[in-house]
Amino acid sequence: MSSLAEKKQARIKRKTRVRKKISGNSDRPRLNVFRSARHIYAQIIDDASGNTIVSASTLLDAVGTGLKYTGNIEAASKVGAEIARRALEKNINTVVFDRSGFLYHGRVKALADAARENGLSF
Repeated sequence: MSSLAEKKQARIKRKTRVRKKISGNSDRPRLNVFRSARHIYAQIIDDASGNTIVSASTLLDAVGTGLKYTGNIEAASKVGAEIARRALEKNINTVVFDRSGFLYHGRVKALADAARENGLSF
């Protein structure tokens, strides 16, 4: 098995372990983060009803314009600010942070810090 496949399996294992413990509801939805090599995505999800309430990613024009590259910490910070802005418009102030098995470092940490700075608490 290649090292890339092993890394992916380890992330999925961490993700399932974390998802056993946390769940979002209508009072405190879940802020889910996914990162790929080129983009970063964030969603606020109500697990009780199974609905995505708010989403933001580097694919959006509001976030992606003006960025030279969308797979870096600067882009992740913009996504964090955008998800916080959209959440506050829907009167969502507190969330449960779900890092999806990614280590809390680099782009994931930058997104979380930017969301906190722009009004979300978790």
